[in-house]
Amino acid sequence: RRAQAVCIPAIHLHVTAATMQVNQEDFEKAQEQLKLLKNDPGNETKLKLYALFKQATEGPCNSPKPSMLDFVNKAKWDAWNSLGSLSQDNARQKYTELVSSLVSAESADQKRGDSPHEGRHGGYDTILVTTKNNITKIMFNRPDKKNAISRKMYGEIIKALEEAGKDDSAIAVITGNGDYYSSGNDLNNFTSGLAGAVEKMAKDGAALLKEFVDHFIDFPKPLIAVVNGPAVGIAVTLLGLCDVVYASDRATFHTPFSQLGQSPEGCSSYLFPKIMGLAKASEVLLFNKKLTAAEACAQGLVTEVFPDMTFQKEVWKRLEAYASNPKNSLAVTKQLLRSMEKEKLHAVNSKECEVLMERWLSEECLNAISTFLTQRSKL
Repeated sequence: RRAQAVCIPAIHLHVTAATMQVNQEDFEKAQEQLKLLKNDPGNETKLKLYALFKQATEGPCNSPKPSMLDFVNKAKWDAWNSLGSLSQDNARQKYTELVSSLVSAESADQKRGDSPHEGRHGGYDTILVTTKNNITKIMFNRPDKKNAISRKMYGEIIKALEEAGKDDSAIAVITGNGDYYSSGNDLNNFTSGLAGAVEKMAKDGAALLKEFVDHFIDFPKPLIAVVNGPAVGIAVTLLGLCDVVYASDRATFHTPFSQLGQSPEGCSSYLFPKIMGLAKASEVLLFNKKLTAAEACAQGLVTEVFPDMTFQKEVWKRLEAYASNPKNSLAVTKQLLRSMEKEKLHAVNSKECEVLMERWLSEECLNAISTFLTQRSKL
């Protein structure tokens, strides 16, 4: 399942110095281990691997800077160039250490996945879906990537919402596995396309996003967000489409759209001003203001904040009590509360996706994301 946006060349060097032989053997072993990884390590990590490999095998960046519109190659060039004069020995060492950490993380994930889960739904790789005590829980499950939402994850969440809407549960819950609720879009969503295919990638991405948000708008049962940690981008904007939002006091809420040359989604351009008032929503959506859990609660985005130490225990006790109510009554009431605005929300979603597609194709957006990638790839 490894994405192909950043390819690591299979180059084998011949080192004669005896003191370097062990390092070279480890380096070549790391290359082989990388090929065996089952999970895509994410765009940021792949850029680091690419840059370190080039630095280890060729030294400091010596190739011409690609065109701004050659987005993938420019991101790779920026990552390599950011290493400056890092020695080949140090680059080889850092590359080996990074691969080792990826192998260890994947091994730990596999061990966790081997343990039994009561009521666990099969057929998912990026999320965990379980049903227990009349609650269907949809858990973002890429903790090593801060639960960044990949294209595959978008599809799996759509499928999970469809199934949860039809099963026997009374309510559905969305939460995250690990320290983060979700860090928003996986950067690989913007860089996995081939050079010259940016327009198709933007069109396909907008269609997927529209379908994704439509499923939240149309979800027939009470939908509760249990925000266990920081939330970024679309993980924040979707909260306006949830019926109740409970947050740990260590959660934060950040929508850095203008920083990345983009625009809001998830119907937030309509719902956030209704929830917070225009001035507060403008700070969040226009100027990237990050909210604490307490601030988000005061502004109406979050229903209640709990101490992190007791968050899970308190919230799930409450949710189990909610789910003991007659499920048809809950569903009917939810639909009455939301039905008057459904048509409006679908129209807002369509417009937001249309604008976003235009933003993704703009040089301003490409430049902003490229700059962000470069900053993140620096070691």
